[in-house]
Amino acid sequence: MNSKSIANIKFRRRRESVTDYNKRLKLAKSGIDRVVVRRTNSRIIGQVAKYTQKGDMILAHVDSEELKKFDWPARPNKATAYLAGMLLAKKFKAGAKNDHVLDIGLASPVKDSIPFIFAKGCVDGGMKVRGTFKIEEKAYNLSNSNHISQLKSEDSERYKKQYSAYIKGGVEPESLGKLFNEAKEKIMKA
Repeated sequence: MNSKSIANIKFRRRRESVTDYNKRLKLAKSGIDRVVVRRTNSRIIGQVAKYTQKGDMILAHVDSEELKKFDWPARPNKATAYLAGMLLAKKFKAGAKNDHVLDIGLASPVKDSIPFIFAKGCVDGGMKVRGTFKIEEKAYNLSNSNHISQLKSEDSERYKKQYSAYIKGGVEPESLGKLFNEAKEKIMKA
């Protein structure tokens, strides 16, 4: 085995498509605390992380499952991302004067995607996150749930399939707009 083949082996976390080390190095060198957001198949996780030589120090953490305390049926969707971002800002004591930079990891930077809606929730909760988040409220706010009622009357099979997780959880999909607004108010008062 020659030394050339050994030099081409990537770090384990890069091989597993978990970490982009070049992006991570740039973020660490900036010296700015990061708002880290990750989406899994069942939840949305957010953190405020500060780089130290011994490793990242987590200053605040939120898991979308915590939104159940605010009567929100947490699913890994845009409305949950927004509420989780607001909750992270509240936990972090939003009055902090520090700027933060958004760390979306290996997620694609697509307009109105979950990481950016999460950041919008952080900003609306009082955190300072660098960047402009011009996201229309209709991208995450479920207040106008007329489309849900319309789908139910037009295509009941698609309605049942699309909202099956909510129905199994005992949540009426037509009430999601009301639940969203109530959860948002509870988070703001927390």
